[in-house]
Amino acid sequence: MALVLLYNIREEAKRLKIGFAARKLGVAVRSVAPEEFGHPIGSLLGLEGFSPSDASAEPFEAEMLLMHELSPVQFSGFLEALRRGRTPVALKAVVTEHNVNWSSAALCHELQREHEAMKRAGKSVHR
Repeated sequence: MALVLLYNIREEAKRLKIGFAARKLGVAVRSVAPEEFGHPIGSLLGLEGFSPSDASAEPFEAEMLLMHELSPVQFSGFLEALRRGRTPVALKAVVTEHNVNWSSAALCHELQREHEAMKRAGKSVHR
């Protein structure tokens, strides 16, 4: 099932715009609570073989979107809708076989590191 996980999208209007863009493309949306940031991403997605972790994670404040099983049409349509709607979220990722085992906090840390590296290299990070 196509799903977008939302992290720290506190502004209601922004959350509604993201949700509308996703649902218009047949993509479900789920907000992840800070107390879930230490759980493996696979457990947040309800994937078989994953369960919540007892480990606590350092909370983070950055807004982040994590996309799972979006088709190419859904993926490009969703990102285009965010651009058209002027709904920026700097940290975005797709679930992969590598990050499905990570906690949300670990993924956020890695995305922030990559984001900073791209900024230092002078590349546009908000396409």
